Amino acid sequence: MFKPEINYEVPLLPIVGDGFCFPYLVNLTVKKKILGLSQLNIDVLDDTGISLLQGDGKVWHLRKKKRIIAHPDGLPLLTLREKTLSWRNTWKVYRSESSDINDLLYTIKRSSTFQMKMQLDVFLASNINGEICDFQVKGSFTNQSFKVYKGDTLIAEVKERFKLGSFFKGRENFELGSH
Repeated sequence: MFKPEINYEVPLLPIVGDGFCFPYLVNLTVKKKILGLSQLNIDVLDDTGISLLQGDGKVWHLRKKKRIIAHPDGLPLLTLREKTLSWRNTWKVYRSESSDINDLLYTIKRSSTFQMKMQLDVFLASNINGEICDFQVKGSFTNQSFKVYKGDTLIAEVKERFKLGSFFKGRENFELGSH
C-alpha cells in the first residue's frame, strides 16, 4: 500500500482551500471527455479511482468560455471565465460560481502573445501589481505535457497517457503529480 512521505521543507500554499493541500506527493488521474460537438466533461480521480473533482463546459463557444469545477456531490468550487478580446488569452478563476472581484482567486494568461512552446503566467489575487507571476506553467502543445513552477521549484507535473482508441472516442487521460 502507498505510504506518503511527508515533506516538511515545502510550505503548503492553499489556493482553493486547505482541504486541497497535502504535505506529500499526490498522484491524480484527469479524464477528459468530449460529448457531441460542444460539451466537455472532466473528472479528477485519486489513486483508488475515487472522484475528487468534476468539471464541465463548452468546447466551442463564440462568446466567453466558462468552466465550472465542482465537488463530486455537485457543489461548485471554482468558476473559470475567459476574458474576451484578450491578446494573451486571459482566464480568471473565482471561488464557487462567482464572478465578483472579491472572490477572485487567481488569473492565468499566456506569457507572450505568440508562442512556439506553451508558457502561462499565474497571478494570485493578492498579487495586485501583476508584474512578477506567482506560478508559471511550461509545456508542449504536441505531447500535452506540462510542468508547474513556483519560482525555480517544480510543484506539479501533468503527462498525457495517449491511446489512439480513446482519442477517436473523444477521450483523453492525463496523470497529474502534485508535489
